[in-house]
Amino acid sequence: MKILLVDDDINIRRILCTRLSLLHYQVFDASDGEQALQLFHLHQPDLVILDVMIPKLDGYSVCQHIREESDIPIIMLTALGEIDDKITGLELGADDYIVKPFSPRELEARIKRIFRRHHRSGIIEIGAIRLDGHKKQVWKNHLPIRLTAMEYTLLELLMTRAGETLDRNWILQHVWGYSWSTDTRMVDVHISRLRAKLEDDPSHPSFILTARGSGYLISSIYRT
Repeated sequence: MKILLVDDDINIRRILCTRLSLLHYQVFDASDGEQALQLFHLHQPDLVILDVMIPKLDGYSVCQHIREESDIPIIMLTALGEIDDKITGLELGADDYIVKPFSPRELEARIKRIFRRHHRSGIIEIGAIRLDGHKKQVWKNHLPIRLTAMEYTLLELLMTRAGETLDRNWILQHVWGYSWSTDTRMVDVHISRLRAKLEDDPSHPSFILTARGSGYLISSIYRT
């Protein structure tokens, strides 16, 4: 699997390139946003590790450019402590984020979870939404819907557990691998992104419902 690592700190790049290469990943590294996009188009990586504060083109802009043409997983690295800064990255299409300073083992665990994520099979239909576990594709009214890897995983989880209210922390554990977190906004942002793509009226959702103070659920299910 190919990984694009983008960070202007040469020491971080050296450490992560060495460690990830020992785990048999093919790693390409960039020190600024412009170089990152060049390497992205040249090598077509399977995952991007992207620092926010990089020269020439910041991580948010790089994330936007990648999302215009690809749904590959993006993990953002940020030294920014404000929750709004993290949410900005998620809203632009990032799948996960890690706050600096971080443990390389934590990052490696996130990467492994993304690459080995359990793939279910079969077809699930709920109203106008059809999910094909073999093709990893989703349709609405027979039209294909483009989802990121994390959006797909979250939707698959909700649809396979339709009718159940799923707690936000439970979702964090089963989709992102977090054992516990007081910050569940990552789930809320991804739900918002799914609603924007799947709901007729995202401001009044009828497919992915909110269980007030608890989590989310899909109301009914039809399987084939």
